[in-house]
Amino acid sequence: MSSKPTRRALTVAASLIVAACAAAGTAAAQASVQVKDTSPVSGAHHETDTVLADAFDAVNRNTAWQQTSKLKLNFPTYHTEGIAFSQDHIFLSAVQIIEPTVKYPTPQDGYDRTPGKGIGHLFVMDKAGNLQKDITLGEGDMYHPGGIDFDGTNVWVPVAQYRPDSSAIIYKIDADTLDVHKQFEVKDHFGGIVLDKQTGHLVGNTWGSRRFAEWDLQGKELATWENPNYFIDYQDCQYVPNAKMLCGGVTNLPQTPAAGGTAATYELGGMAMIDLKSHEVTREVPFQKWSTAGHVATRNPFKMTADGNHLTMKVAPDNGEEGNGTEILTYEADVAPAK
Repeated sequence: MSSKPTRRALTVAASLIVAACAAAGTAAAQASVQVKDTSPVSGAHHETDTVLADAFDAVNRNTAWQQTSKLKLNFPTYHTEGIAFSQDHIFLSAVQIIEPTVKYPTPQDGYDRTPGKGIGHLFVMDKAGNLQKDITLGEGDMYHPGGIDFDGTNVWVPVAQYRPDSSAIIYKIDADTLDVHKQFEVKDHFGGIVLDKQTGHLVGNTWGSRRFAEWDLQGKELATWENPNYFIDYQDCQYVPNAKMLCGGVTNLPQTPAAGGTAATYELGGMAMIDLKSHEVTREVPFQKWSTAGHVATRNPFKMTADGNHLTMKVAPDNGEEGNGTEILTYEADVAPAK
């Protein structure tokens, strides 16, 4: 024989239902936060979104890149290094040289040149290229910002001595508040950095991109490996899902004797995708488009996005005192879909 539930039992049951609904709502809210779009330009770039990696895998020497826009920056930019894009800002790193480095006849104290003097800048702009803030970075001989990257929340900037086999500071800058945090210091010149979103670790490349290192966020070195390729020196990189690193760069090659020989150089530009798990270069492609000042476009600041099979590249190869000054150039190309 059944009996009617008591008022106390009904109250307890109702409380349990309310608690279960609240928990479900919290879980749903957390899930929505986890998939929030933090793409720096357009489109979601989550760990399951391999659109950029897939599209870049179709790039080759015959890809028809077209320059579609040119944004002139109307403030002193010095020697540009890296670029990154958040929802609200353009970030551009640059070094202002006060005293150039000078090569020693023979190495001294492990260095091949004097430290020189300079000031490291991280310029913060609106999307129209108007300067909003000039953040000074660096300490002592460490004044050379390198390639930078935006992880959806923070901009990561390495600031090193302007010489190989030296030292660097890794900075984290909140892209909204622009608060600067000195994350840690490392031995050696690191000229580029990305945050691997799969592991939560930072990956940086040394002078000439000859070596890579991986650290946790406290600066503990977890791995190092040699660059297996010598095609270009990577100058500015970005993280690409899943566990990849896309870099642009340049190599200065001597000319023929008739064109000036070793006294004149030819800039060979290019792009490379690196697998952060296997440490292999999975695709490497030359890029020979030229800036107003005559530099190859991938010389320094470099970032790329993809919308399906349509690629957009933004670069800023010219220094502030060259040609028409620093211009952010946009190149676009369509690639054949993967079969």
